[in-house]
Amino acid sequence: MNASFSSHYVRTLATSSTLPPVSEAEPNSKKHSLQSLVASTRQQLSSSDTRRALKSLQFIEKEYPSSLAVVKADSEEDALRRAVIGKAVVALYGEALDAYLQEASDAETEAQWWADVERSRQSVAYYFLQTFPLRLVNMSKVILEALKNQNIPLTPSTFTPSSMRRLFPTNNVLRPNILTTALFPHLKNHPHAVALASAPPSEPLSAGSQAANSVLNTIQQILGMFTLPYELTRHECRIKRKELEALRDARAEVLGALTNMRGDLASALADTPPGGDLQMEGFRVDDKLASFVDVLRRAANGHLMSPAVSPSPPSLVSSQQALVANVQALADDGLHMHKMQHTEYIASHSLARPSRLTLLWPRLLILPPLTLYLAREAYRLRESIMEMAKDTGDTIENFLKDWLVEPIMGVIKTIRAGGEEGVIVRKEGVAADFNSLERMTLSLAKDKLKYSQDQLTALSQQIRLGDLTPILEIYEEDIKSPLKSAVSGTLLRSVFIQVQKAKVDIDQALAGIDKLLKSQELTFAFVGVAPAFAIVYFVGGYFKSLWTGGRGRGRYGGKRRRAAVWMAMRRIERLLVYQPRASHSHSHPSSLGESKTSIPPLTSGLLLLSVTQLRTFGETCLPTHSTLREGFLEDVQDLEDPGLGRADKLRVVDRMWKSWGDVFGWGRTVG
Repeated sequence: MNASFSSHYVRTLATSSTLPPVSEAEPNSKKHSLQSLVASTRQQLSSSDTRRALKSLQFIEKEYPSSLAVVKADSEEDALRRAVIGKAVVALYGEALDAYLQEASDAETEAQWWADVERSRQSVAYYFLQTFPLRLVNMSKVILEALKNQNIPLTPSTFTPSSMRRLFPTNNVLRPNILTTALFPHLKNHPHAVALASAPPSEPLSAGSQAANSVLNTIQQILGMFTLPYELTRHECRIKRKELEALRDARAEVLGALTNMRGDLASALADTPPGGDLQMEGFRVDDKLASFVDVLRRAANGHLMSPAVSPSPPSLVSSQQALVANVQALADDGLHMHKMQHTEYIASHSLARPSRLTLLWPRLLILPPLTLYLAREAYRLRESIMEMAKDTGDTIENFLKDWLVEPIMGVIKTIRAGGEEGVIVRKEGVAADFNSLERMTLSLAKDKLKYSQDQLTALSQQIRLGDLTPILEIYEEDIKSPLKSAVSGTLLRSVFIQVQKAKVDIDQALAGIDKLLKSQELTFAFVGVAPAFAIVYFVGGYFKSLWTGGRGRGRYGGKRRRAAVWMAMRRIERLLVYQPRASHSHSHPSSLGESKTSIPPLTSGLLLLSVTQLRTFGETCLPTHSTLREGFLEDVQDLEDPGLGRADKLRVVDRMWKSWGDVFGWGRTVG
């Protein structure tokens, strides 16, 4: 989690919106020092700036102490001092929000990791293999320490089963011994896990099946010796997951209570202190701000508080000097100690996932010999590999050249040529065959039928229309006496004219087919290049997915990122409907009273975990300066607003499903 949530959440808090007009101060005076300190502080202070400003304020108070005899305090000094304290309190409030949000987020991340391990049998077995060396080391330490305490020499016979039983006796069969807890440390706090993991299922059996039952129990006990480590490892993952979830809920409950206190802080930081503030020993008393600081200190100490705490009666603790001291103590010790205690708790209970070296040692152990073997085999088969690589390169080159480049050039050539060039026959050849038929027909009609010039012209028009009736009549007369006509007649000339006519008909048919092909030539060209385009597209997409590791840096963060946001949206809606409450929530009533539409602190904190995930997605994955990002972050801001009740936030969630479901493809992402 980043710190953008707290900076956004406390941005609207008016630490000192409009300071009253301050008169000119004398150099080296208290008012002049306070003016310089206010001018040097920014509206939102960082952690180091906050501590530096508080130390400077304490130094000014010590350097220029106010006299207790003064009845009326300087209102200008009070306003300047209050502005510095207000900025520091806002910064510490944001730091507390960040601390609890980060701790709850880390606990949820680790719990999800243990849940993923627990969910799969292969993952549980692999986790046991990964942690097996550490378990052996712990067991060895326990054995050596026991031998040292009992002054037993270290010999090979010491590690026999009988020696181990004498060294680590078991008084209760339902409780594991020290050696077992060394292998599985979680059994110290959950000793009955061994009995639960090894207990066979009890089913009522008839008296006649007792023998079979005893045999089955024996087999189950033998198998249990091999499956018991797996069951204990899985139980260990479950225990750590539940402890992390409980820790997450505790941190989320405090986080929810802190977020509900923003209105109280804004009221305490008003320009004019409330009417309940008094004058005491020359200092203005701000009970509301002092109460808020007290609640913030209790939160830093790990004690759950109500969203609003009624101020205590005015006292010296409420004075400005005491308030500065309390804020300084909170900045120096409170939050820092809380973070250290949280880290120590995680480490002492071994709730974090194992170290990277522990998780990677099986791969690191297998990788060197596997690499050596592969290198040796590659060297032995280097000629075959080189030949295969060359063939692969030639195949890719020929594919790109013959099936991609040349077809594309053919398409371009087809578009540029315009379809004028013939595919099967040329129009000049068809015209030559037709003219030859016309000359042969006119010559026969002139010699045989003695046609005049006008008749030959009319016959020429008939030939262009495909009508050869006069020639066919001559052919019909010749076949009546074929031998005579073949020797001295015109039968052969008539037959040759028929052959030429058939050739012309074939040319005209081919010309029609050629015209049809020319009209679809561009379509055929694209059909020819389409398979190559499809192969390049799918192969390129496959290598792109390998390059991005499956996560995808595509639109809006990729498929996995959008699926995670979908899961966060579902979790938000479920929390608003279910509204989980802590077992002790009844002891922390809201300052405004519980209502049916109010959200408990635990639910509010868990909501913030998921809403922060949505904000991170919107700020990192959506286009900058776009209406899409602006609208999405506005919806996220509505979910963060503690002033909206349960029903209002459910309406916001419904609006987000309708507005962003199709845009981010949440249905397609998880479908």
